[in-house]
Amino acid sequence: MTLVLPPADDADVPRYWRELGLPGLVDAHVHFLPDPVQAKVWQYFAEAVTHYGAPWPVEYPVPVEDRLAVLDRLGVRAFPTLPYPHKPGMAAWLNEWSAEFARARPQVLSSATFYPEPEAAGYVGQALDRGARVFKVHVQVGRFDPRDPLLDDVWAQLEDSGTPVVIHCGSGPLVGEHTGPAPVTGLLQRYPRLQLVIAHLGMPEYAEFLDLAEHHELVHLDTTMFATDFIERLMPFDPALRPRLRALRDKVLLGSDFPSIPYAYAHQLQALHRLELGEEWLRAVLWRNGARLFGLEAR
Repeated sequence: MTLVLPPADDADVPRYWRELGLPGLVDAHVHFLPDPVQAKVWQYFAEAVTHYGAPWPVEYPVPVEDRLAVLDRLGVRAFPTLPYPHKPGMAAWLNEWSAEFARARPQVLSSATFYPEPEAAGYVGQALDRGARVFKVHVQVGRFDPRDPLLDDVWAQLEDSGTPVVIHCGSGPLVGEHTGPAPVTGLLQRYPRLQLVIAHLGMPEYAEFLDLAEHHELVHLDTTMFATDFIERLMPFDPALRPRLRALRDKVLLGSDFPSIPYAYAHQLQALHRLELGEEWLRAVLWRNGARLFGLEAR
């Protein structure tokens, strides 16, 4: 049971986290991309009816500094940029851009990515040397198996360094050739100490990805779009799974997918609140787990 009321809108979000006794929010799933790449992403969502069978009106299609200001007003104290390539030859350039973007912005967690290509181990090592604190992998967009042998040295480096990897591997909102729990299960059999963060709580294979989080010490889940009205219409979460989600309190991270979400940021918090998993669960998810995983100082 929670005594704090959920946020009514974005302007009310700071009141919400303050009443929960938090210093702000840590959002593990935010995207900032080079302008040409971001424009293509937004064009894709503009054609969402073709892709998803439902419109996807982007809520925050504004310039970079305006987006940063939105997150500041919301009280998001730390967030990544989570770049991801869809073809060979992109990742190293995205990593350089992301490192530069984070350099002058202390609230930004320096982010990097990779693709199965011969150069991957080299540029991942460079990204780690530059201080990358989180990596992003998008199995559906990249159309690759995370067990690809070209990534063996990459995963070994990430396991050794303990660097978190946000991985979009569930089959939602679109099924991919290599999505679903099987490839990730196989990956973890080979690299059991990977700090994976399963994006979108693994939707729609929620139960299977809860299994992975329960059985692998370092596997986490993020809440990106989870339980929102938009996703519940497409890929509902079985209420019978709520006790398992409650028990995984210390392994669930707030994620939003800002800025390319089809509703206000506050709605993600409303959706988590109405799960009725308790204020301590909310405090862990909205701040404590992210602060621990990303090594943030208490503020």
